[in-house]
Amino acid sequence: MERQMRNFNQRVYEIVRMIPRGYVASYGQIARLAGDPQASRIVGYALHGLPDPEFTPWQRVVRKDGSLAPFLSDRTLQYKLLKAEGVAFDKNRRVKMEKHRWDEEEFYSEL
Repeated sequence: MERQMRNFNQRVYEIVRMIPRGYVASYGQIARLAGDPQASRIVGYALHGLPDPEFTPWQRVVRKDGSLAPFLSDRTLQYKLLKAEGVAFDKNRRVKMEKHRWDEEEFYSEL
């Protein structure tokens, strides 16, 4: 089980590293791409234990409604990092998902 979890986490990290600058993906989207559509919460746990946050763009993973869900820092840091990448937010500080959601087709073309 522990090995299986490590493998899932590694897939999560690899997928998150593929999200281009200026785009975001939801926890559920990452879970689905990693092979377990029911594991969005586990994606959050995997990112919380991220061994190399400086090389993995953790800030690009948000809730499905575009709200920020911090795991390494506070929402302000995630907001600032995404703004610096050109990500637009609505008045409630939610990512404009219709504009910035990562297209999964890019993921499949990289396989």
